[in-house]
Amino acid sequence: MWQRIKHWAIKRKLRLSIIAVLLVLYYFILPKKLFTAPTSFVIEDSKGELMNATIAADGQWRFPADKLVPDKFAKCIVAYEDKRFYYHWGIDPIATSRAIKQNITGGKVVSGASTITMQVIRLSRNKPRTFWQKLVETVLATRLEFAYSKKEILGLYAGNAPYGGNVVGLEAASWRYFGRKPDQLSWAETATLAVLPNSPALIHPGRNRQVLMDKRNALLARLWHNGTIDSTTCALASVEPLPDKPHTLPQLAPHLLNRFRLDYKTGSTRVKTSLDGDLQRNVSDILYRHHLQLKANGINNAAALVLDVETGHALSYVGNVYNPDNPELESYVDIIQAPRSPGSTLKPLLYAGLLSDGLMLPNTLLPDVPTQIAGYTPMNFDREYDGAVPASKALSRSLNIPAVRMLQQYRADRFLVLLKNLGISTMNKSAGHYGLSMILGGGETTLWELSGVYASLARTLLHLEQYDGKYDADDYHAPGYRTDETIRSKHTPTKHGIIDAGAIWYTFQAMEEVMRPGEEFVWEHFSSSKRIAWKTGTSFGFRDGWAIGITPQHVVAVWVGNADGEGRPGLTGVSTAAPIMFDIFRVLNTVSAFDAPVGKLQKIVVCHLSGHRAGEFCTEKDTLAVPAAGLRSAVCPYHQLIHLDATGQYRVTADCESPQLMQHKPWFVLPPAMEHFYKSSHSYIPLPPYKPGCNMAEQGRSMELIYPRPQARIFVPIEIDGTLGQTIFKATHRNQNAHIFWHIDNEFVGTTSDFHQMQLRPKPGKHTLTLVDDDGEQIQQEFEILDKERKEVK
Repeated sequence: MWQRIKHWAIKRKLRLSIIAVLLVLYYFILPKKLFTAPTSFVIEDSKGELMNATIAADGQWRFPADKLVPDKFAKCIVAYEDKRFYYHWGIDPIATSRAIKQNITGGKVVSGASTITMQVIRLSRNKPRTFWQKLVETVLATRLEFAYSKKEILGLYAGNAPYGGNVVGLEAASWRYFGRKPDQLSWAETATLAVLPNSPALIHPGRNRQVLMDKRNALLARLWHNGTIDSTTCALASVEPLPDKPHTLPQLAPHLLNRFRLDYKTGSTRVKTSLDGDLQRNVSDILYRHHLQLKANGINNAAALVLDVETGHALSYVGNVYNPDNPELESYVDIIQAPRSPGSTLKPLLYAGLLSDGLMLPNTLLPDVPTQIAGYTPMNFDREYDGAVPASKALSRSLNIPAVRMLQQYRADRFLVLLKNLGISTMNKSAGHYGLSMILGGGETTLWELSGVYASLARTLLHLEQYDGKYDADDYHAPGYRTDETIRSKHTPTKHGIIDAGAIWYTFQAMEEVMRPGEEFVWEHFSSSKRIAWKTGTSFGFRDGWAIGITPQHVVAVWVGNADGEGRPGLTGVSTAAPIMFDIFRVLNTVSAFDAPVGKLQKIVVCHLSGHRAGEFCTEKDTLAVPAAGLRSAVCPYHQLIHLDATGQYRVTADCESPQLMQHKPWFVLPPAMEHFYKSSHSYIPLPPYKPGCNMAEQGRSMELIYPRPQARIFVPIEIDGTLGQTIFKATHRNQNAHIFWHIDNEFVGTTSDFHQMQLRPKPGKHTLTLVDDDGEQIQQEFEILDKERKEVK
């Protein structure tokens, strides 16, 4: 019996102990998060200034609570709500005794005794205000005091107190009612926000304004009497007006705010960004000013991004010219993240790839002649031809034909892999899908990724030793906008780099000379002491205008166009995006240029005229420091040794001239088509003619058909009278006095001299064009005339 009683007593004692432990745990352990209501998404600049905010999911303006409460507000709220706040443990016995006495005397609830701590508990629980709930709040208030410091409790109160309407929390109220941060408020403004949570309905304009002012002034008087402020401050603060209608919160980075919302997973809905607030305002103003002119041409959208090269962080992020009142402008679209055709902005990457792999040298001469490759016929922007142009000039002038020929040499599939390794993720189809048009904007990328690529390339030049003189796939880092994220990771050199630092430097050098023929007057407007490597781009159909500029400090990228893809006449990168880009650079502190990576370059002898590695017959030679791969680049193919007679006027062979009488001279010789266009704008000496009676040892190299190209498919428009239009056929010959005899399908159609051009009207179908000159040299080429519906004739 006694054992049973003893056993029961032990079990009872154990149960009581467990209950006691649970009660203690319940008392001392608070939920990790007291307030679970949704909060507004808030972004700040790098100095903590508000850039943008959204209303919370429940329709309230409720900023994430800030642990730091401004000193003015702390003094005001303590003086108004809980003057012994710093001395009690959640319950104020003196205030409680006074309230009980007043309520008994008055026969009703005349005064409360809620401390700030108790109000925090009440706000977090959101329960009906009953006597029982008051007891619970009292217990939990003491519990809160054990878990939080006084400053933290003030922060919880300030972040969750009601301020009338849909405004919750000190910070949201400060911005909505006064348009400023809480720590920038005056004593009168702070006192107003201290008394409002007690009677939040008083804030409504036109209602109870005098009551609110009396409460505020009474608090100011209390602050004067307790020595917080002097009499002058109290008097001046008492005559300040009350807030009127709510202020609109800053909308300086709405698209970055939306980006943050999309990226958000867990944690605070407030983020301190890398933005420079002043720069963000300046860039927004620049875009808005240019947009006023662009709208006249039906161009509704523009975006700009400024990156810090060293960190990769965004200093300015203007995703569009923001005008939410006009939905037709689609200003809500974040163009910075939208895949668009990049136009010619990928050309520098191809140039760098070719240099890095030793497939050409910086000034290698490239063909710029009418070109057709597998039915694709690229054209230069000005529809002119130079015949031959140095690679660096082809890049700086953004010539399309040399670029397509470079891509043909590099191979489209190889270039696509290069782009992906550089950091372009949006071009996810096969190389066959894009073809050679890839280099002219045949794919899509974003302003965000492209800016990151150029910033990463620039960073390679700034940290040669860290990057081992090579840009690797691991070296690309997408831009960032948060100060709590690190863009640059520790570099681990890979066995084979993607792009040599020397190739990057030469690419940026060529980009500093950017120019486009026919628009020289535009560039005079852009003259500046700042050295900027930059490139423009225009998509097919004048739908996108791009400009991107790089310095050792910054990357500035600009896009102009219509979000819906509508093209507009004159919508080119040089005329729309470039002026914006240069206006942005003018407000940036960019002064230095990229230093040449001297230790990563190898000296080589190059041909002065062709830019190739010098051969034995090159007459003028230069010494040039180039990427190491350039040592295995091709030797100059254009200089050859020719044999002249004693007078030096004619070429000869051993069949017609004694070797003892011959002169042997090196000569710069371009193929006929290149020569035809090159000599019109360059000092070029054509090959001398063969001496009469000499057998031509180089037959087949004096004449070339310029148009049409091999296997061309030609669409000929119908004239107004319904007849098939004419096609212009064009050829060139080294001998200015030569005659060319033209035949189509073995039928003679005419003779040309001097200017070798024929206007012909072949019928739809496949044809063979044959050219024969005075010496019997012959060219034969097939072409096809398409019918009026552009269908291939079978």
